[in-house]
Amino acid sequence: MSYTALYRKFRPDNFDDVKGQEHIVTTLRNQIRANRLGHAYLFTGTRGTGKTTVAKILAKAVNCENPVDGNPCGECAACRNIAGGASMNVIEIDAASNNGVDNIREIVEEVSYSPAEGRYKVYIIDEVHMLSIGAFNALLKTLEEPPSYVIFILATTEVHKIPITILSRCQRYDFRRITIDTIAGRLRELMDVEQVQIEEKALRYVAKLADGSMRDGLSLLDQCIAFLFGQELTYDKVLDVLGAVDTEVFGRLFRSILKADVLSCIHVLEEVVMQGRELSQFVADFTWYLRNLMLAKATDDIEEVIDASTENIVRLKEEAGLAEMDAIMRYIRIFSELSGQIRFAAQKRILIEMALIKVCRPAMETSQDAILERIRQVEDKVEHAAILPEGMDAGVFGNVPEAFPATAKKQKPELPKAIPEDIKQITAKWPSIVGSTDNPMKMYLKSAKLSLGGDNCLMVVLPDGLASDYFMKNPANKEQLETLLSDFAGKQVEVNFQVIGSDREFEESYIDLSKIVNMEIEIEE
Repeated sequence: MSYTALYRKFRPDNFDDVKGQEHIVTTLRNQIRANRLGHAYLFTGTRGTGKTTVAKILAKAVNCENPVDGNPCGECAACRNIAGGASMNVIEIDAASNNGVDNIREIVEEVSYSPAEGRYKVYIIDEVHMLSIGAFNALLKTLEEPPSYVIFILATTEVHKIPITILSRCQRYDFRRITIDTIAGRLRELMDVEQVQIEEKALRYVAKLADGSMRDGLSLLDQCIAFLFGQELTYDKVLDVLGAVDTEVFGRLFRSILKADVLSCIHVLEEVVMQGRELSQFVADFTWYLRNLMLAKATDDIEEVIDASTENIVRLKEEAGLAEMDAIMRYIRIFSELSGQIRFAAQKRILIEMALIKVCRPAMETSQDAILERIRQVEDKVEHAAILPEGMDAGVFGNVPEAFPATAKKQKPELPKAIPEDIKQITAKWPSIVGSTDNPMKMYLKSAKLSLGGDNCLMVVLPDGLASDYFMKNPANKEQLETLLSDFAGKQVEVNFQVIGSDREFEESYIDLSKIVNMEIEIEE
């Protein structure tokens, strides 16, 4: 007899064996027990979560001659015929290859004939989102008012593609992703039945790799058993078979990225390539590793949200403490974008090398998180320069620029020697000028500070946000303010806008004209 794949061999044949979908199973069993069956069901959810399996169990249960607590008995003629695919009362249709109007019209014509045996004719339409608009329209009337002996079960992974007119005529059941614990527990049961020895660590890794799909977990495990036939499935051997990478490699790569050591990152990637690992999986796993670092950085109780051993959690907390949150989130963004690009790429290694260079060289990007990373790197260099031994030149360190010597401290800008009379006049009367304007300009100018720009022009310093956007993104508003000031001074006044993140930044980087003007007035008195 030919070999049967694990996911087919152990497909559940009653509701008790369905794992991870208790909210659906309980509802359907109650409907069967109370004889309150619907005429149309819509099963939606990601792949491998049991949609078609539950549809077949429901088809058996409604036709079973001796149901037991809502479950099919599995022994009567109706159950055996349905399980063997020989029943004329259960019609399974693949909408991907039968998606035309004519295919649906055939169903509509067949619906008028009552079942030859059993109580219900059950139509299971898989991947129903593949039907054409004409096919959906042909199905509408029958789906709304089918004969009492007909039940439609529609299954799909892309419910957003189904017309609302179809959705409103069905009872919708959303199949959830199955948890790692549930998948691992089911796999352990089946491996005991198959008498296959497997490490718990390897079993949980396969369950995590299944990504919420029981079928994917069984398929991956089937692959490992076939490759290592007759051997114990250890964690390292499973990694070899599936082309995966141990988390220790991710830790080394992460530390190299934090040091901005491109050469070291390339060496780690070379090691992964030479071991024959699958690069798409490598990128996905490293992104997941960065996600765990982010959670470890965000909360102390990561045991509640991260499925890992105590040893790995300790290491994650240690490595998370090496980087800032915005840096980790930047790495996640770059590698998430890479995951979408690498799937169909011919040169996957080159794309990964480009991403590694990008994360090590934030100057290549202009996004906000890249700028924050560049600031962090500069601060690290300044801090390093500040602790150099006395008399040692910071320039001997290649990464420490001469612009940041050990004794250098940020100096506040010196006061200008003279302020033009026009600018002084505007500064002294600034509150009344602001009060003469209309909202929203008045509101935004209240938060502005005055300083002196190049060529003795007036500098208006605004906080980052709505105020800066109002003047800098709309030239008409800038011209309106310049016209107002020019009318007040009787001369043409040019305004230069600058943006600050905080009051402290203004105090450290700009001259406050209001303080200078007030000081001069006091001297005159």
